[in-house]
Amino acid sequence: PYYVNTNQDVFVRATLYYPDPNLMLFIDTCVVSPNPHDFTTLSYDLIRNGCIRDPTYRNYYSQDKKIVQFKFRPLSFLRRYSAIYLQCRMAVCNKYNYYSRCYQGCMTRGKIVTSN
Repeated sequence: PYYVNTNQDVFVRATLYYPDPNLMLFIDTCVVSPNPHDFTTLSYDLIRNGCIRDPTYRNYYSQDKKIVQFKFRPLSFLRRYSAIYLQCRMAVCNKYNYYSRCYQGCMTRGKIVTSN
């Protein structure tokens, strides 16, 4: 568990622990829910299909492509629920394959849009 007050940021860091130096990590979708077993009925998108959906979401750059890190502020959810849960879907790609999901960025309606 990670405890925060309503006005505090939540910091998230994911690391790919695999010895191949040619791999990289990409966050495709992250969803917040008050139910750890249901991320569809009552949920809030931070990122969906590589597109940032939450105005408090901020990426933190890492030179190591096996590390992704970000922060967000769960204002509305923490006001209504005593606990929230985060579920993220990530892609692992070859960092030299520029046609992979990791390089496609934000995808809306079949179009590719570059995101931060």
